[in-house]
Amino acid sequence: MSARGLAQATADRYAKFKEVEAVALSGSRNTQQDDVFSDIDLYVYTSALLPLEQRAQLTADSPRAEVGNNFWEPGDEWIDPATGISLDVMFRDQRWIEDQLDRVLVHHAASVGYSTCFWYNVLHSEALFDRAGWFQVLQTRARVSYPPELKSAILAKNFPILRSNMSSYIHQIDLAIARKDPVSLNHRVAALLASYFDILFAVNEMPNPGEKRLVQYVEANCSKQPKGMRQDVESLLRSLSRTDTTSVAAASSLVASLEALLRAEKVLPSQ
Repeated sequence: MSARGLAQATADRYAKFKEVEAVALSGSRNTQQDDVFSDIDLYVYTSALLPLEQRAQLTADSPRAEVGNNFWEPGDEWIDPATGISLDVMFRDQRWIEDQLDRVLVHHAASVGYSTCFWYNVLHSEALFDRAGWFQVLQTRARVSYPPELKSAILAKNFPILRSNMSSYIHQIDLAIARKDPVSLNHRVAALLASYFDILFAVNEMPNPGEKRLVQYVEANCSKQPKGMRQDVESLLRSLSRTDTTSVAAASSLVASLEALLRAEKVLPSQ
C-alpha cells in the first residue's frame, strides 16, 4: 500500500467514530516535500476527544505504538506493520482550531515566533474525511488575504527582541558566550531564528510553514528576501561550535540584513 493509500485507509477508520468531524492530511506528504524520513501527519478534528480505548484499536497490530501522547498536541504515533511507515496523528477540538484562526485573522494577535503556523497548516491540509463539510468551511475562512494589521503586529512583537531591547536575543547570545554556556547559546540562537523567519514571512504576507526547510522555502517562495539570507543563516549556525564572539557577529549581520529589507519595504517598526 502506498503512503497515500495508508493515509486514506486510516482516515476511513477514524471516520467510524461519531466524535470525528474531519480528518485531514498535512505535513510534507501533502506538500510534495516528503523524503525517506517522512511520516504521515494526520489531523483528526473532533467534537469531543476520543477515548484512549478507541484510539488504541487502530494501533493494535503495530510493532511499536504510543497512544495518549500529550507533549505537544494530543496525539498517537505508531508504525504501520505492513508498510513500515510511521503515522503521527494529532487530535484537535473543532472550536479550538476555529479560535486559532480567529486569533490571527480576526484579532491580529502575534506570537514570539510561529505566529501563523496554524493558519498555514489549515490552508495546506487536504480533507480525507469531512462528515458535514465543516472542514471545507474552515478552509474557506482561511483563504483570505494577509491582514495588514497582523503583519504590523508580528513585526512589532518580533523585531525589537532581535537586537534593540535590553533582553534582546543578541544580548543574550553575548551573555551566553561570556558565561561559556553552549546550551543557552543554542537556545537563544534558535529563538532568534524563529522570530527572524516569522518576520520574513509576514513581510512577504505568507503564513509561516513552521520549522523545516525554511531557507529553501524562502528561496523558492518569497519574493522579498534579505540580501545574503542563506549565507547569514548558515554562518550563524556554524558559529555555534565556537567559543568566541563569532555568534554575536553572525547574528548581528543576519539582523542587519533583515532591517535593511524592512527599511526598504517601509515597514520597519518604531523601537
